[in-house]
Amino acid sequence: MKLPAPANNYSRPPFQSWGGYPRLSAEIRPLNWTSDFPPQESTGKSMLAVGLGRSYGDSCLLDGGILLRTRGLDRLIDFDQHTGLLRCEAGVSLAEILDFAVPRGWFLPVTPGTKYVTVGGAIANDIHGKNHHVAGTFGCHVPRFELVRSDASRILCSPTQNADWFHATIGGLGLTGLITWAEVQLRPIVSRKIDYRATKFRNLNEFLDLSQASTGVEYTVAWIDCVSSGRNFTRGIFMQGSHASEPGVLAPSPKPRLSVPFTLPAVLLNHYTVSAFNTLYYHRQFTREKHAFVDYEPFFYPLDSILHWNRIYGKEGLLQFQCVLPSLDDTRGITEILRTITRSGLASFLAVIKVFGNLPSPGMMSFPRPGITLALDFPVRRQATFALLDKLGAITLEYGGSMYPAKDARMKASQFQAFYPQWQQFSRFIDPAFHSAFWQRVTTHE
Repeated sequence: MKLPAPANNYSRPPFQSWGGYPRLSAEIRPLNWTSDFPPQESTGKSMLAVGLGRSYGDSCLLDGGILLRTRGLDRLIDFDQHTGLLRCEAGVSLAEILDFAVPRGWFLPVTPGTKYVTVGGAIANDIHGKNHHVAGTFGCHVPRFELVRSDASRILCSPTQNADWFHATIGGLGLTGLITWAEVQLRPIVSRKIDYRATKFRNLNEFLDLSQASTGVEYTVAWIDCVSSGRNFTRGIFMQGSHASEPGVLAPSPKPRLSVPFTLPAVLLNHYTVSAFNTLYYHRQFTREKHAFVDYEPFFYPLDSILHWNRIYGKEGLLQFQCVLPSLDDTRGITEILRTITRSGLASFLAVIKVFGNLPSPGMMSFPRPGITLALDFPVRRQATFALLDKLGAITLEYGGSMYPAKDARMKASQFQAFYPQWQQFSRFIDPAFHSAFWQRVTTHE
C-alpha cells in the first residue's frame, strides 16, 4: 500500500521544465491520492498541477504558489482487453501505459516524441504525434475524464456530459482544475515492429510532394536541415511508417541504459558542430530511399534512449519554437522562418517538420490545425536566442499561423491573443485557484 506523504513534507526549490528556462520557485506538494485535492487548509495561494514537467517553457511553472505533483496518481483502474479502453489516474505516464498495453496487443492512439509525459499532461496540452493527419490529437481518443475543482466539486466530462468543461479542459493548459482520472481508447497491434520507409528530399517542395503522396500512411514526419544554405537549403529526410501487419514479438521495452551524466558546456553545441552533425545525418543514408522493419522505440522515441539528453544544451537550457502555418500552397512563411534561422547563426539539429491533417481537435484551446508545423530547439544564448524567437513569432503572426504554448517561453501577449482569439471565452472556465507563469505572461498587457 502506498502511504500519503506527511502533510509538512513540502519543498520550495526552483522547478524547471524540460527546457530549463525559466527557473521559478514554488511550493511543491505531491499528490498520492485523489483525496489529497483540494487541500484541507485554505492557503489562498495559486495552484497548478504538473506531472513529469516535459513541457518546454513555462506552461507547467508557477512563480510562487503551489505546484501539485501528480506522479503519485499512478494507478491503472480498469482495462477492457476486448475493446482496448483503459481507465487510469492522471499521473500515469505514457511509458507505463505502453509497458502494460503492448504485451496485451494494444498501443497508444497518439503519442508525442517522448513517452515520459503523464496522461493528465497529454490532455492538458492536447498532444499530437506523427499520425495527426489520420488520428487527430490525443484528446480525440479520450472518451471521459474527471475534473476536480478547488471548491471540491467533481465534474465528469465527456463529449455529451458537461461538454463545455470537456472542450475547455482538453488543451486547457491545466488551468481548469485537477484531472484525477481519464479513459484512453487504445488501438490494436500485433507486433512491436514498424514498417518504416525513409526518403531523402532536396527542398521544401519535395517534402510537400512526399507528404501529399503519403496521406494514407499512418505515421509521417520529417527531419529538416535548418543550418545549411545554398543548394542544401531545406534538405531533409521524410520518414513514414505503419504498424506491422505480421504477428511478432509483443513485450515491454527495456529500460534505457544511456544517460548524459552532467550538464555539458554550452560551447559544444554551436553552428559548426550542428552543421557537421546535419551533414553526417543526411548522408548516413546512402540511397535516396530506405525500407526496413524497425522497433517502435527508435521510430517514436529516438531521444528517450538517452536519459537527461536536455543537458547537452548547457546550464542556460534550451528554448523550443513550434508553429503551424495554414497554407500548403504558399510556402513563403515557412521559407522565411527557415531563412531567418539560417541567417541567425543559431543552430537546431532537432528540427522536425510535418503536415497536420484536417481532423478538428476537441479542445477549445488546442494548438494543432491544418497546415505545416515546424518544431526546433535552440540553446539559450540570452539576447541572441530571444531576438531570434521574437522574429519567428512575428513571422508566424504575419502569415496567419499559431504557436504551441506547451513549447513556448517567449510568446508575446499580443501574439498569443491573436493566435488564440477564443482565450477570453476559455478564461471563464479557469479555476479561480489555478494559475501559471505562462498564462500570466500571455494575458498581461505588454
